[in-house]
Amino acid sequence: MTRSRLGLPDLGVGAGLRVPHYRDILQRQPAVDFFEVISENFMLAGGKPRYHLEQIAERYPLVQHGVSLGIGSPEEPAREYLTALRDLADRIKSPWVSDHFCWCRAGGTELHDLLPLPYTPEAIERVVTRAKRIQDFLGRPLALENTSSYLTYRESSMPEWEFISEVAERADIGLMFDVNNVYVSAYNHDFDPYEFVRNVPHERIVQIHLAGHTNLGRYLLDTHSGPALDIVLDLYRETIELAGPVSTLIEWDEDIPPLEELLAEVERARAVRDGALAARARRSALGLDASAVPARPERYRIVREQDTRRASPGWKQGGPREGVAHEERS
Repeated sequence: MTRSRLGLPDLGVGAGLRVPHYRDILQRQPAVDFFEVISENFMLAGGKPRYHLEQIAERYPLVQHGVSLGIGSPEEPAREYLTALRDLADRIKSPWVSDHFCWCRAGGTELHDLLPLPYTPEAIERVVTRAKRIQDFLGRPLALENTSSYLTYRESSMPEWEFISEVAERADIGLMFDVNNVYVSAYNHDFDPYEFVRNVPHERIVQIHLAGHTNLGRYLLDTHSGPALDIVLDLYRETIELAGPVSTLIEWDEDIPPLEELLAEVERARAVRDGALAARARRSALGLDASAVPARPERYRIVREQDTRRASPGWKQGGPREGVAHEERS
């Protein structure tokens, strides 16, 4: 484990902790560098979810990733929610806490989705002010994730990468960089995903997400189903070449496979990461800047191909939830 960006550790390559894998993880203790947990699944006083969490926390490093902060919502996150978030982070010793650049509540109603923000100076001011306050309250670094999107706002006055970069710099927070979301949004809105990757503050990337998605022809949906596509892994390679070693996580929330298949995807990502770090080392050995990745000769062109698979309705980040009742202890 080495320390780099914002003083935070590079944990290696890990996977999202999901209910169908609990038994195998506890019985077999596979060689995984770390697990990420969905905060809201464990913000409980006790019961079965907390029991399994504590068992796994004894064996592996854990980091928290939330889906309900809604930092850009009209209403601020509730104090009770932030207190439970902090208590959980203290309990599992999460080195940072992450959530999304999004809004998810209005008029007292929780929408249970990660809705995109308008990329405007006004939205920047709102998110910066809240991010500073939330990070101070949590007592540990906050990282926000670029979300996948399926619509844009007429009011937006800058690209997404400029928006998230300015927030991260002004609020002095980290970036949870979701490479699959970069590609999904690039496909949906017809921009160059490599331009996005190159134009964020790489020293602020504290964690990377990789996942699969569903192709509906005109749009991609960020379903976290299946392995990451080759183009996503190529964007990941470029991100690591630019940023250096960053904790990387595989998300798989729909059609969750056996643990062996998930671990194979972890190793696939590790091979890409190792290759990118070797490329940085070669440049350094030549006396060059390790992050001086040659520019692409031309803009990346999105090619749309019809896929007949149907995305299941609803939003499933984090996979199935475990009941509170303490019924089974393995």
